[in-house]
Amino acid sequence: MVVGCALTATLALVALPGLAGSRAPHPIEPVPAGALQPFLVPAEPELAAVDVTGPDSAAAAEGAVAVDDVFIEPGKPPRTGAKSRPTVDQPDPGSGSSRKPARYSLTGTATFYDEGLTAMRLPRGTVVIVCGKAGCLQRTITDYGPQSPSRIIDLDKQDFFHICGCPSWSGTTTVTVHVY
Repeated sequence: MVVGCALTATLALVALPGLAGSRAPHPIEPVPAGALQPFLVPAEPELAAVDVTGPDSAAAAEGAVAVDDVFIEPGKPPRTGAKSRPTVDQPDPGSGSSRKPARYSLTGTATFYDEGLTAMRLPRGTVVIVCGKAGCLQRTITDYGPQSPSRIIDLDKQDFFHICGCPSWSGTTTVTVHVY
C-alpha cells in the first residue's frame, strides 16, 4: 500500500511539473547589438604598425629569455662528415639445403582431393614436405585419408599439379613425403 502511494505521488510530480517547482523551458534570448563595440583595423601600413613590447625590466622575471640569448647544449659536438659502414666478415652462403632432417620419409602414389591435404598414416596437424618431379611443397595435414591403401597422400588439386609436373588428365603421381 505504501509503495502504491509513493508511485502515485511520483507520477503526479512528473505529470504536473509546475507544482513540483519546475518551469517550462524558454527560448534563449539573443545578445543585443548595442553590447558589442566596433573595432577598426586600418589597412595602411604606417597606421597599422602597433608597438607591442613586453613588460618593463622591473616586471621581467629573473632568467627571462631575450631575443639575442644563445643556448648551448651540454656534451660533445656531433661528428660531421661521411660515415662509412663497418665491414663484416660473413660466411659464404653456399648452395646446400638448410632444412632440418625429417623424422622419416614415405614414398608412394599421390592423387588430388578437393578438401585439403589428407594422409591415412599421419594425424591432422602433422607438418610434411611433399616432393614430386616438378618441386616440393610444405603443408600441414588437414584431414584423415586416403581410403585406398595404394596411395599414401591426397593433395589439394592445385598443389598436386604444382609438384607433379604432369598434364591435367593425370590422376596419380609418385611423391616422397618427408614427415617433420
